[in-house]
Amino acid sequence: MANIHSQKKRILRSERERLENRHYTSAVRTYFRRLEAAVAAGDDAAADTEHRELVSLIDKAVKRGALHRNTGARKKSRASRVRRGATD
Repeated sequence: MANIHSQKKRILRSERERLENRHYTSAVRTYFRRLEAAVAAGDDAAADTEHRELVSLIDKAVKRGALHRNTGARKKSRASRVRRGATD
């Protein structure tokens, strides 16, 4: 543990930020699984809703800095490919 007061605060802050970033990445994985389940079930309306929510969440995570913008773009691309598979 650090001895300097500002460094102690920095350690606490970075832990808080790490948990927030982890919240976003975990939520993205959860929504992706829900999208895949909706597509597999053939539920077109649910798949549309899940896709919209997933893309919105990815955009928020990128804006916050929890995801790199290229990672966000890749995940959105994969999500749209999964979504397209439902309509084909």
